[in-house]
Formats: sequence, C-alpha cells, structure tokens
Amino acid sequence: MRFDVLTLFPEILEGYLRQSILKLAIQRELVQVKLWNFRDWATGKRKSVDDKPYGGGPGMLIMCPPVFDAVEEVRRDGDPLGQLIMLTPQGRKLDQKLVEELAQHKRLLLLCGRYEGFDDRIRQGLQPLEISVGDFICNGGEVPAMLLIDAVIRLIPDVLGDETSHKYDSFSETGMLEYPQFTRPREFRGMTVPEVLLNGNHLEIQRWQKQQSLQRTRERRSDLVPQSVIDEELNPKKQKRKRRQELPRDTGIDET
Repeated sequence: MRFDVLTLFPEILEGYLRQSILKLAIQRELVQVKLWNFRDWATGKRKSVDDKPYGGGPGMLIMCPPVFDAVEEVRRDGDPLGQLIMLTPQGRKLDQKLVEELAQHKRLLLLCGRYEGFDDRIRQGLQPLEISVGDFICNGGEVPAMLLIDAVIRLIPDVLGDETSHKYDSFSETGMLEYPQFTRPREFRGMTVPEVLLNGNHLEIQRWQKQQSLQRTRERRSDLVPQSVIDEELNPKKQKRKRRQELPRDTGIDET
C-alpha cells in the first residue's frame, strides 16, 4: 500500500517513518510512504503558499495554485491515482470502521493543512474525502496523518507479526473495548493475575475475556453498543425472565 503525504513540513514525519512496525513494513516493501512539500510547487520570488483570507479574519490560508499543482503531479507519479484525503476537523470522524474502509485502497494521498486551513476551493475542486481524527484542533494535519497511517497499516496483510492481533483490538470486530491483559510476574505489589488466566482452560478464558470486554464497554463507552445487547450478554438468564414478564398473558407465546 502506498501513502503520499502532502505537507508544508515533511520533516515532521521523517522520524516517524524510521520507527517500529512502519519501518519494518517499509523495509519489507509492504508499505510505501512518500513525502511531498507544497512549497515545491509555489511560484514567485518568495515561493508563497499562503495568503490572508478575503473578508478579513485571523491567520493565513493555504492557496489553491500550489495545492492543485502538487496533487495533479503527485497523482501522475504512480498508479492508481488513489483516494485523496483532506485532514480537517470538519470531516468524517476517523473510527475503526473508516480505517477498515481505507485499508481496502491501494493508495492514499493525504493533504495536511496548516495555519487557518485551506482555501475552500481546494475542497470544492479536488473533492477529497474529508477526515477528522477527533473533536479537537491540532497545529496542522501532520500528526493526524501519522495517526491515520498508523491505524491503516495494522490491517495490511503481513504487517503485524500475528495476523489475528488486530481482530482483538478495541473497536475491531465486536465494536467493543478490549479485555484487560496481563504478563509476568504473576504478582506485583499486591496485584495478582486473575486465576482464570492461569488454569489453561481456553473455553473459560474466552468467556472471561468476553465478559470483561462487555463490562469495560458498559462502564467506559456505553455509546459503542446498545445497553440491551450488553445486558443480554452479561445476564442472559435475567434478560430472558424479563422478556417473559413483559409478554401479554393471553398471547399464547411460549418462550423456552
């Protein structure tokens, strides 16, 4: 998979590309990341890429010409043209479902804004997919770009050592938070590993993990899964009795 990052500050990402899983994925040619500087397409003596907004207001906006020229030339640099993405707080919020959608592409081009953002005609003319990494503001799109790349590469085959690892992450297949995990030592400062994880009974371990995942989701992120679903999983017998009590007496329905 190929990522093209278009930015005014490519040096922000250079150190990131030399670290951990991404570095290995690049070395194994599973992932390719190319950095591009908008300023290389700027014209004039000062190589300006930004200017004051019409109508007044604070800050500066990134101008259309260098961005359009950069995107059009970068797209010609490889095949396929790829999905163009603008990182903006006004975009669709990045979640695991969207990450899974992005991982299906062979190429992603990431537009990283700065200052007060892009001239809106860049959005209108290039029609990128707009993505936000959360309801907060960063100094630029570079850190959000790294977050997006980090999330997507986990789903690329062979990038992770264990191909099943990402399936158990929070927000993945079940949509719930991940269960707690432990390693050695068995006891540390009075805190012990749950006994169920030590008995070797894989069925019991799976039940415990599922219950812990449900419990954490209910306590911390109840918005992820309907409460009725969590209650059903945690207390199936209680929920079954509740449904029986709610049935009209003369329905003739026998729920066994």
